[in-house]
Amino acid sequence: MSFDLVGVVGGGTMGAGIAEVCARAGCSVTVLEVSEQAVDAGRERVLTSLARALRSGRMEEAEHDAVVARLTFVTDVAELQASDLVIEAAPENESLKFDIFRTLDQAVQPDAILASNTSSIPLVKMAAVTKRPKQVVGLHFFNPVPVLPLVEVVESLLTGPDTLLAVTDFAEKRLGKQTIRSKDRAGFVVNALLIPYLLSAIRMLESGFASAADIDQGMVKGCAHPMGPLALTDLIGLDTTAAVAESMYAEFKEQLFAPPPLLLRMCEAGLLGRKVGQGFFSYP
Repeated sequence: MSFDLVGVVGGGTMGAGIAEVCARAGCSVTVLEVSEQAVDAGRERVLTSLARALRSGRMEEAEHDAVVARLTFVTDVAELQASDLVIEAAPENESLKFDIFRTLDQAVQPDAILASNTSSIPLVKMAAVTKRPKQVVGLHFFNPVPVLPLVEVVESLLTGPDTLLAVTDFAEKRLGKQTIRSKDRAGFVVNALLIPYLLSAIRMLESGFASAADIDQGMVKGCAHPMGPLALTDLIGLDTTAAVAESMYAEFKEQLFAPPPLLLRMCEAGLLGRKVGQGFFSYP
């Protein structure tokens, strides 16, 4: 399948990035949002990223204009009807994602593949609310999507082999990404390793063992990590980190996946990281 017509549900940080890379790969992309205000915000995210690429010389003006022309932002799910592939990039909320997949199953052509960018919610649960479980698959991108090369391709117990091959081919040959395969377990490959590390750093800060700056400096200068764990949590979003941790803890009941009280309190206070200008560190 060529996947020339791609739908993206959600124009937030991840959805905007996914829409951008698909449009830059030559796909006609329709981004679905819940309101005109959200449409404007999503469009602005993509246009800002493309403008940055243009200014830096990583994109020519003709390419920039062609990519912009391939992007459409809508509030009506019926606009996704002709899509070959729809990638859901909504917040990590189980009931919200189930509602989206039920709606997409009714709205999108029967042959279309439905993919989720979830980082923790069991894929088989989303597949089970549709009449096309063999055509439901996980495509987990990483932030920032236009920069990071990896995509986790996740198969549920119900995903068909043709679906798996088609989306892997799309991610690798059309989008130019590197893929790894994962079974359908909370956290998949990357977050199953990453989240306990981030939570451990938060617990260290919470205990007063070391400052946020020293924790991050230790991992950057001592272990050659490109970014410290607390700055990385700020980039991911504290709310997303907490949601992934809660999903993994619910599945495995292992204490290393339990979100620390400090993380939960910061989420309740709205200190969600870079996207709001304040998390473990401040951002202008």
